[in-house]
Amino acid sequence: MASARGPAADEGPALHALATVVGALTTLAMALAAAALLVSLALIGWAVVMRYLFNAAPVWVDEVVGFALIAIVMLAAAQTLRRGEHIAVDLLTSRMPPRWRRWTQAWGALAAIAVAAILVVNGWETAALARTLGLLTEGHLEWPTWGLMLLMPAGGVLLALAGLEALWRALAGLPPRHDDGAHGAGDGGDRG
Repeated sequence: MASARGPAADEGPALHALATVVGALTTLAMALAAAALLVSLALIGWAVVMRYLFNAAPVWVDEVVGFALIAIVMLAAAQTLRRGEHIAVDLLTSRMPPRWRRWTQAWGALAAIAVAAILVVNGWETAALARTLGLLTEGHLEWPTWGLMLLMPAGGVLLALAGLEALWRALAGLPPRHDDGAHGAGDGGDRG
């Protein structure tokens, strides 16, 4: 349980160090995801203008936006977990006693770590196979697919780190870190 000194004082130096590293990495990843979203928006807007005003639609924009969408999801998932913004059914958990709620948070963190492990292992193996075979994307760009597939293990590593932090907090009896994006700053409360 957090003391009057605040949640950061109760988490200890190791958890605080992990939270700082995870916070910095997920904030950077979220910034990259936001940049990819803005680039996608600009490309779609430009493609619409080119299509309807000049009858010269760029054929590659849809492909780039599709690839950017994969990057956005993979890069933003960890920060979304950290903020407590993933889809959740909290009808029952919000009414549970604090101890039970802590265990459901631990199980949720374990599930996130399991998904992350699948993303890392399968993403890495798939990217390695695609590189070995020299696979290219279909369409006009024909980019090597292995580079795009590496987004899965990268996102998986970030998700695993965020899940590890959440699991550690749950097992230590500390509140989840639902921060506003700035690592080290958290309201310590439950989002219901």
